[in-house]
Amino acid sequence: MKTNKKLFLPATKTTPGLSGFHRTNKHYGPLAAVILLLGALQLQVFVPTVLAESSTDGKSGGAQPWSVQVDRVDPGDVGLDPSFGAAIYENLLEELTKTDQFKQVFRSGDRNANDVPGLLLLKTTVQKYTPGSETRRAVTTVSGATKLNVRVQLVTREGQVVQDHVVDGNVRFIGGNLRATHNLARNVAATFKKSPLPKQAAALPEKETENISK
Repeated sequence: MKTNKKLFLPATKTTPGLSGFHRTNKHYGPLAAVILLLGALQLQVFVPTVLAESSTDGKSGGAQPWSVQVDRVDPGDVGLDPSFGAAIYENLLEELTKTDQFKQVFRSGDRNANDVPGLLLLKTTVQKYTPGSETRRAVTTVSGATKLNVRVQLVTREGQVVQDHVVDGNVRFIGGNLRATHNLARNVAATFKKSPLPKQAAALPEKETENISK
């Protein structure tokens, strides 16, 4: 007796929606391809822009950092010893560099600062000075202190005052008289660090701001 054998092939599973996609693609294939291409181009342009902005924000908080040029100390009319004026100047350069608050710190008369955008000038004027005595400080803690009181200003090239402070620097106990200049410079740097600088766009004239953006 002959038996009719039928060959059964296993059913092929299809992904739901795949056949629908092919059916749709027959009608909208060209349009879908254009949409996908435009989406890919938009992503390609957008991603590098975002990365660049994030990188800039991470380095400077989204604001262009200032540079500073330290002018020579104005001794005023308090009879300041020239060695004190020189020591104040050198200590200011050192302490301001340590803070990392400024992009660059320049000496007075440095030609490299001429073309630097966003440059502030630090002007220091001595208002009070008490010479003090190392000998008296060694004997008593009541007298012999060396005291300095200065006015410090951060000013733009055009003369606009960005910050204005009065700062003290003293040596009351152990240490040479010139130690007061180091303490003064450290206090000046700490004062600036506690007082955030304004954005350059808010402090610079419109013409200079345009040059920075270029």
